[in-house]
Amino acid sequence: MRCADAGCLHVIAGPMFAGKTEELLRRVHRAQLAGLHVEVVGHRLDDRGGAGRLSTHAGRSSPARMLADAAQLRETMAGARPDLLALDEAQFFGPALVPVLEELLERGIDVVVAGLCVTYEGEPFAPLPALMASAEEVVKLTAVCTVCGADAAFHVRLVQDGAEALRATAEQVGGAESYQARCRGHRVADR
Repeated sequence: MRCADAGCLHVIAGPMFAGKTEELLRRVHRAQLAGLHVEVVGHRLDDRGGAGRLSTHAGRSSPARMLADAAQLRETMAGARPDLLALDEAQFFGPALVPVLEELLERGIDVVVAGLCVTYEGEPFAPLPALMASAEEVVKLTAVCTVCGADAAFHVRLVQDGAEALRATAEQVGGAESYQARCRGHRVADR
């Protein structure tokens, strides 16, 4: 999809283990096959792939700039003219990401972001709701519930003994050892 003079915003959202990074990297690969210049960015809190790499839970990876915040993204992209910016873990960049991406879109750069739209507590995870509201395309993925196998639109955080935690920071990064995908019926521990 190509917008008139401005860039287009595409959002890939969903819970953990839904394949958001996988879909982002699929789009990166497709754009590269088309000869487009792609800038891949992740958040430095995500160290699954090691230094300077985005990696999926399934093991697919790509070189990426790993940045600390939206201000660093603005600095990195100053003067840059990629055809596409692919940004993973958008939720970790916080609400300040929205105006930075708007600047890039106004410069004619297409942007695809992937991130959690819901916290482990089932609350909206900024800035994804704002990005989804202003996007030309929104893809909302689901995972597979670890309890019953149904589509899972949520994820829960686990403590080391496997019981669900009642409080933790939303920014705690982890994988299957810390989180599980859950359907609506199983997002509470005693269901």
